[in-house]
Amino acid sequence: MVKPTRRGFIMGCSAAAAFSGARLGNLAFAAEGDNDEILVVIFLRGGADGLNIVMPVAGPDRGHYEAARPSLMVPASGPDAALALDGQLGLHPALEPLYGLYQDDRLSIIHATGMTEPNRSHFDAMEFIELGTPGNKTTSTGWLTRHFRSATNLPPEIIMPSVSVGSTQATSLLGDRDTVNMTDPDSFNLRIGPYRWRDAQRVALRHLYTGDSTWLHESGLQALDASDIVELNTDGAYEPANGAEYPSNSFGDRLQVIAQMTKLGLGLRVASIDLGGWDTHNGQGNGSGGYFAGILETLGRGLEALYVDLDGSGAQNYTNRLTVVVQSEFGRRLRENADDGTDHGHGNVMFVLSGNATGGIHGVWPGLSTEQLFDNADLAVTTDFRRVLSEILIRRLGNNHLGFIFPGYSDYEPLGIVSGTDLPPDYSGSGTGIFADGFESGSAGGWSSASSG
Repeated sequence: MVKPTRRGFIMGCSAAAAFSGARLGNLAFAAEGDNDEILVVIFLRGGADGLNIVMPVAGPDRGHYEAARPSLMVPASGPDAALALDGQLGLHPALEPLYGLYQDDRLSIIHATGMTEPNRSHFDAMEFIELGTPGNKTTSTGWLTRHFRSATNLPPEIIMPSVSVGSTQATSLLGDRDTVNMTDPDSFNLRIGPYRWRDAQRVALRHLYTGDSTWLHESGLQALDASDIVELNTDGAYEPANGAEYPSNSFGDRLQVIAQMTKLGLGLRVASIDLGGWDTHNGQGNGSGGYFAGILETLGRGLEALYVDLDGSGAQNYTNRLTVVVQSEFGRRLRENADDGTDHGHGNVMFVLSGNATGGIHGVWPGLSTEQLFDNADLAVTTDFRRVLSEILIRRLGNNHLGFIFPGYSDYEPLGIVSGTDLPPDYSGSGTGIFADGFESGSAGGWSSASSG
């Protein structure tokens, strides 16, 4: 829970501004030494085919890849060929919007990542990853919630510490009662009924929710606070900076929400967003074209637009404190199936986009010969996904309480995907950070404090 002083502060200023028509800005007060990094977590729902996102373009593994995917393989040369990365691996040409960022060392690519123990169930694998506890679905808080509860370098007065962009709260933020759910800032308001009733509605609701201190009352206040602040600071169409062009779809719209909430100066630290449609059992597309290329283009254009929009815009360069991590629940089989698709596999690729990324290819490539594959069928996992997230936590977010955030994980070593200060990992399980509220990682809880459809 956020400290009670925050409640009084936000309630007073947001209610007063609501009645006076004033606008709010820069209400998240951070002192010197506080961490102001922004982490955006993008989850590719459905098990994205990492072997056709980043694929071998040379050496013996190219031969294994072509033999296993005669219809689906991305060409290594000629028209629509893969974009060369390191001489061994290439990037799907539909991700060309990201290629310049890769060349500028703003995009780090980590291949053969995932859970060390395979799980080919979408729902189980997604839950394990978002909870941060592979093999344990009874954990009642997400890994990002436990980050907030163990971080000791955040200001106690944050208006909007986290936002889950969509209709539901991300499992990675499960148990965080200060997370705001929204899909569109323009509809995140109390504009119900005749205009003359609205002030009275706000007053009545605040009286209702200040009557007690239960989780329901506190969550109700959080919803009112968030709606007041967002409504007062957004007024119509959002204009991206630097000529950024987001995809004209829900993914692009939701990325714009993240950019807009970042620029409002409300203290945003974490945002989560989904992109679905990756379960390509059939009709995946041939070579560099088709369905898969289309969804990759959406991903690439969206990520580029977010980075360009936040790069040097406003009073500061937001990309200097922005880290975007992209992951999926598992990869796909090496061998294509009879329906021009791929079935559930194991190892996959992760992206980290940041003004503080080191760029390049990271991790250990396991190879694609039969004896190198997991279960003689799948790309093996050589990098635990928690190792990637742990480096972001330590080097960018300044939180080394890995034992609390990822219970049971104790094998962290930096891969060098982002720059930052290396803190000694703390595997003790302590979670007494500024936002800690007495709930441990296995306790009951979980409430999405505010939402808009």
